[in-house]
Amino acid sequence: KTTNEKDFEKDATYPSNHIMKGCTIIEGYCVAKVFAVGDHTACGKVFEAAQVQEGNPTPLSRKLEWLAKVIAKASYLVAFLIIVGRLIMYFTTYTISDSESALNFVEYLLHTIMIAVTLIVVSVPEGLPMSVSLSLALSMKKLMDQNTLPRTMHACETMGATSVICTDKTGTLTQNQMQVHDTHFALMPPSIIYECVAVNTTANLDFSDKTKIKAIGNPTEGALLLWLHSKKADYLTLREKNTIVDRLPFSTELKYMATIVQSQELQKRVLYVKGAPEIVLSMTNTTEMEKKQYLDQLLTYQNKAMRTLAFAYLPLTDDQVVFANGKLATNQLKMMGIVAISDPIRTKVPNAIRECIEAGIQVKIVTGDTPGTAKEIGRQVGIWTENDTEHNLLTGQEVEQMSDEELRERLLETKIVSRARPNNKERIVRTLQKMNYVVAVTGDGTNDAPALNVADVGLSMGDGTAVAKEASDMTILNNSFSTITNAVMWGRSLYKNIQRFILFQLTINVVACLVVLVGAFTGTESPLTVTQMLWVNLVMDSFAALAFASLAPSKNVMHEKPRTSEEPIISKPMAQGIFGIGGILAIFLLGVLFFFQHTDFTSLKDFTYTWTTQKHLSAYELTLFFTTFVMFQFWNLFNAKAFMTGKSALLDLNPKTNRWFVITTIVVIVGQFTIVQFGGDMFNVQRGGLGLIDWLIIIGLTSLVLWIVEGLKRFPAFKEI
Repeated sequence: KTTNEKDFEKDATYPSNHIMKGCTIIEGYCVAKVFAVGDHTACGKVFEAAQVQEGNPTPLSRKLEWLAKVIAKASYLVAFLIIVGRLIMYFTTYTISDSESALNFVEYLLHTIMIAVTLIVVSVPEGLPMSVSLSLALSMKKLMDQNTLPRTMHACETMGATSVICTDKTGTLTQNQMQVHDTHFALMPPSIIYECVAVNTTANLDFSDKTKIKAIGNPTEGALLLWLHSKKADYLTLREKNTIVDRLPFSTELKYMATIVQSQELQKRVLYVKGAPEIVLSMTNTTEMEKKQYLDQLLTYQNKAMRTLAFAYLPLTDDQVVFANGKLATNQLKMMGIVAISDPIRTKVPNAIRECIEAGIQVKIVTGDTPGTAKEIGRQVGIWTENDTEHNLLTGQEVEQMSDEELRERLLETKIVSRARPNNKERIVRTLQKMNYVVAVTGDGTNDAPALNVADVGLSMGDGTAVAKEASDMTILNNSFSTITNAVMWGRSLYKNIQRFILFQLTINVVACLVVLVGAFTGTESPLTVTQMLWVNLVMDSFAALAFASLAPSKNVMHEKPRTSEEPIISKPMAQGIFGIGGILAIFLLGVLFFFQHTDFTSLKDFTYTWTTQKHLSAYELTLFFTTFVMFQFWNLFNAKAFMTGKSALLDLNPKTNRWFVITTIVVIVGQFTIVQFGGDMFNVQRGGLGLIDWLIIIGLTSLVLWIVEGLKRFPAFKEI
């Protein structure tokens, strides 16, 4: 802007005498010295920092990796204990005295190993990766329908974990198009004002895009032409009617622009001037009272961080000279008025910001603008409040001068970072990540690319630069901040669905492991065969994964606080549900198993049985046990669906929004009925299956797991289950 050191801005984002690679020169003349090229320029450093780093683990992938290790270790331990238990029971019951006994032992050992391996297969939730992938893919598809383009699937879930959003100002919170906010003109014909605006400018308008008129050239002058267009005045026609005689272009030293035209409106030469209000006012013949009125109005505009311009004119005589030594040589200008120009905020931003804050997400503005402008925009969108002080504001220079520890302390309360360079924004993001925050960054420019790249989720705008989009994880096609809150809702709901699947699957695993493990140490014959456990694994793993992955999102998740990056994927309520319900079901099933082993049970309808000393399970008893086990898990499917929703599992079962969940329940029932009735020896069930009364009793008895949980939800202590 200037090469004069005394005019340098001390808090400028970049040195005032530098021309930066990648920027557009709108106006002015200079002789420049090149002191950096390529990667050594500021643009080159931005490009280097914006290179996408593939393979960085997401919060979800880290949690799933931890869960996989825990499940693997637990399943191997249980499998080992099963082998040990069955061997102990064998050696305390039998003795190897001949070759026949040795063959029996080998057969027994192989069967034991098969049971242990099958249990490992059942324990490992193979459907979890599928559930995660399905959830991410479905969320990705839905978000694409809602003006969001995820570039990576995991970005959908990571948005739900976001605890801090570092947002750019221009183009994200604002419309990135300067507009005239207000005008304060003297009583004079509008035609003169329109002529002044049209001819005393170097800007133009681009009408090629029918949906949005774009300004070409200086953004402030473009705003004036847009205002003129809104008044139904054609600036091109006005220019053609008036011949430009001479001009003083705008410069940092002059702070004004002056043009002499042969006016069609006044039928004589006219001098039109626009520029900094204080400078223009000093060259007018207005009274002190009028000047005070203008200055008071200017102060009101400037307190709202608006750009202000003053307009003046002077009809000239034929021989009158007003330009001398590259300056205006008159102080008799006639004041026309002042205008306030701003980059208006997007209409939906304040509500979206409020939703984020209510959801426990910190929103910080990180911008290259001045502190005053940044604070005013922060006030308009609801980030900056009356209670905030300078302690809640940082500048890029302060960030550079701070140590990492000092920056950590200040960032806790900082709401706005002004005059920020690309490396400042990147450092802020990295520091927040080290503080265990999950950081999302919004931006539309090349300068935002480094921060977009290192953020947990980078959010570029639809009309942003190609570099910004390439560095981001998600593109907001409609440039609306409200779309970001929608992505947060989808991400949080997606994570809940994954948790529900884990809750359901691990409950089954706990029941199966306990039943088989206790049976191994008590000498009980395994009631679940290999084929039965594989069927349970198929229907309760793969189909359940589809059911939970397709659950619709809920806006209720926006009332919760964001989870921390250190929070385990199995929450305390989940652990209570897994081991509580799983333990109770296991105890009940072991009791049923003990009863069946010591009786000759023949009918549920008449409940007839005879006590026996032989530990033996009939085909009818094995069929009853297998069906009871599966139906317990069937009803628990509904409990898992309603986990932490505060709603009834059955009353909230809308076939339209839960289509795949309903389909899954039908598949489970039909599949189990088919296996029991027609599976025969293959699935170790009684030929001919069970009778109608048997089915009704089992369904009614096992449904208690649903009704009991539904009843417990009425008590505050159990509302989270």
